[in-house]
Amino acid sequence: MSEHATVRVIVDAANVVGSVPDGWWRDRRGAAVRLRDSLVPYAAAGLPGLPGPVEIVLVVEGAARGVDSVAGVRVASAPGSGDDLIAELAAAAVPDRECVVVTADRGLRQRVEAYGVRCVGPRTVRPLRRRGNECTG
Repeated sequence: MSEHATVRVIVDAANVVGSVPDGWWRDRRGAAVRLRDSLVPYAAAGLPGLPGPVEIVLVVEGAARGVDSVAGVRVASAPGSGDDLIAELAAAAVPDRECVVVTADRGLRQRVEAYGVRCVGPRTVRPLRRRGNECTG
């Protein structure tokens, strides 16, 4: 693995969006746009335990397809299964660079860990937020 290659961080949009019951199901595309925008600062700053800059790839599928990329976050629209595209992007990243996948999907984690990819959960990019006495995240 090259020491100077930027770490690729692949975000499973459906899984991360679905980790917070904030009404995302009423507007899946809008939820993906909000997630994309919230990821922008991580491109330069990095993730906890992973200093920046990092390359962020947000994988969207289904009703969220067609979300545009922005500076710092490349959006990849899966023609079919988002998990298949994530596995393909992860496999292509290694062994040339470190790759991290953000998902809580156990099956996807097993697939990409077989390539030597590290996985982290959705809370890495969507920290718990307190609203009154309830915790969301």
